[in-house]
Amino acid sequence: MAKDPVCGMTVNEKDTKFTSVHEGTTFYFCSAQCKRTFDGDPHRYGHPK
Repeated sequence: MAKDPVCGMTVNEKDTKFTSVHEGTTFYFCSAQCKRTFDGDPHRYGHPK
């Protein structure tokens, strides 16, 4: 299971159709809205602090 980097929801990588690759890492999303949010600013969500 993966964690949606936008909303924090747990996502099953095998079942979701919403993914993005950023700097070689695949991110998984619970919804199209979370994917759009991430794609709009991947550096905000794709780099854990």
